[in-house]
Amino acid sequence: MERKLVQFAHPPFIFFLLLLIPSISAVEHLQTFIVRVDADAKPSIFPTHAHWYETAVLAATASSDGSAAWTPGGPLIHTYSSLFHGFSARLSPSAAASLASSPGVLAVLPELIRHPDTTRSPEFLGLLSSDRTGLLAESDFGSELVIAVVDTGITPGHRSFSDRGLGPAPARWRGECVSGPGFPASSCNRKLIGARYFSGGYEATSGRMNESAELRSPRDTDGHGTHTASIAAGRYVFPASTLGYARGVAAGMAPKARLAAYKVCWAAGCFDSDILAAFDAAVADGVDVVSLSVGGVVVPYYLDAIAVGAFAAAEAGIFVSASAGNGGPGGLTVTNVAPWVATVGAGSMDRDFPADVKLGNGRVLPGVSVYGGPALAVGRLYSLVYAGAAQGAGDGYSSSLCLEGSLNPDAVKDKIVLCDRGVNSRVAKGEVVRKAGAIGMILANGVFDGEGLVADCHVLPATAVGAVAGDEIRKYIAAATPKSPATATILFRGTRLGVRPAPVVASFSARGPNPQSPEILKPDIIAPGLNIIAAWPDNQNIKAITRRAADCRGAREAGHAGNLNYPSFSAVFAEDGTKQRMSTHFIRTVRNVGNGAAVYRATVRAPEGSTVTVEPAELAFRRAGQKLSFLVRVKAATAEKLAPGSSRVRSGALTWSDGRHSANSPIVVTVQAPLS
Repeated sequence: MERKLVQFAHPPFIFFLLLLIPSISAVEHLQTFIVRVDADAKPSIFPTHAHWYETAVLAATASSDGSAAWTPGGPLIHTYSSLFHGFSARLSPSAAASLASSPGVLAVLPELIRHPDTTRSPEFLGLLSSDRTGLLAESDFGSELVIAVVDTGITPGHRSFSDRGLGPAPARWRGECVSGPGFPASSCNRKLIGARYFSGGYEATSGRMNESAELRSPRDTDGHGTHTASIAAGRYVFPASTLGYARGVAAGMAPKARLAAYKVCWAAGCFDSDILAAFDAAVADGVDVVSLSVGGVVVPYYLDAIAVGAFAAAEAGIFVSASAGNGGPGGLTVTNVAPWVATVGAGSMDRDFPADVKLGNGRVLPGVSVYGGPALAVGRLYSLVYAGAAQGAGDGYSSSLCLEGSLNPDAVKDKIVLCDRGVNSRVAKGEVVRKAGAIGMILANGVFDGEGLVADCHVLPATAVGAVAGDEIRKYIAAATPKSPATATILFRGTRLGVRPAPVVASFSARGPNPQSPEILKPDIIAPGLNIIAAWPDNQNIKAITRRAADCRGAREAGHAGNLNYPSFSAVFAEDGTKQRMSTHFIRTVRNVGNGAAVYRATVRAPEGSTVTVEPAELAFRRAGQKLSFLVRVKAATAEKLAPGSSRVRSGALTWSDGRHSANSPIVVTVQAPLS
């Protein structure tokens, strides 16, 4: 193995670089790390930060095992300068550990791979274009806002991204429109004012992309980014519908806002190093809002690239919104939980697309679908079979899920097939059933999916039913006899409005409590997203997020993490059997955003088993912009004894009202029993 020794004599920075040609076995263990540095620590011998970074990588590689991945242009994948100073590179764990101890290095974060979280919304939310005194009109429909959508890219030329009637981009805009395959330079306009793509982290890990399947440009080949961009800022589009459903006017939340697309999600996922590069560019470009609909695992804030990037963006005055994730309905599934990120869950609207199942015994079970093809024959009942009993070459488990190649065509031909949800996508199951020769499909939720339903665009007559209905249909099929065979049909009923109650948290939407900081309630809010057309870290770790030395002397005075000035209250108590009552308090400061003097009075709905008091119970604002503070005391009584390791969660609310306006804050009380 060839070795080269290079010495730079520049006390106290003397680097002995042992450059090793890496072996295949070493390369197999490489991974991407994100490195944050103190910008002021750059030795003067280096003309740029990039030169310093490259040398530091080579030095760390030489002092460990010689393993480094060489990317075009050198060992660095991305460099960062707007969010923070630093870089990303492919390193072995030992080289990363060596680099972490180098002068000027603040933090070394292992890269995580994340995935995207997957017409009537403005009207449902009360955002009416005809209301000249409403929120949309007051903000001129968001005309001066620039929204960065960090996702799978965007499809230019769509009517939702028309620039008709829009003036020039805001003067502060400094971004660019990067062209590439399927995305000529003319793709941008006065609506879509910027577009970039970031694939360095993806290709460093997964190899060069397959450009016959993916496009090396901001062009969206998935659809998720286009979808989320139009939800945020799509123009008014009429007529709009999906296969004839939900006819009407489609619009985003801020129809006049400008869009900047940052493509970071590819076939293998969304890589942290690319996401941070997009954040870095968005801050430099001059955006006002960053919308990020990707999820991953929850890690300490100082190791979470999105949390780190969002903190720097928030310090620059940029609002960061991120999805709560699709890990519901179980508890502790919420992601993107940093307090400086608006964590948004998915809720329903007052609209659905009923497609009910009618069984041969006369029972009608509710389902949903947006199938738009030829309907089943009116008045006819079709033979009904459970996919788990119609296996082909595979096993019963595979066929129950309607996996590729698992169904026996002879057993399902011209029948309606009941498939279990899970493993492959819902729409893919329909394709499997169609190819096997079936006439229709019923997709049944499992026990963990519950009763939440998603209306899909299927390739054959199909509907989705909840877990209870699924169990009933299976029992009906199992009880069938040759003289009384199981039969069914699907009744497609179009679009239904005025559904109550609404909104309701979608079953797939991730739930709290916050696994990282239980005192900070997450998700923060829910928004239409269904059927839409703790401990303080130490000072090293705080500096990794804030990029400056931490002074925690005021932490004791602040009390606990729950005293962050958050619009919700989360009281967490440990039940150890020694206390009859447990208590805590919260201090909040609010600002009068009205036009003048106002008096707000507090109304409390206490969580079950708790008492809640507010001091003072009345806030008298003398002028617009005035700030006032109040204190909330929460006391929880020890009720039934909890099993070791279990918890009890109860919710309530605090409402401030002046008779015209209301501000609601959730109150959640969690009592946890220790494991022993």
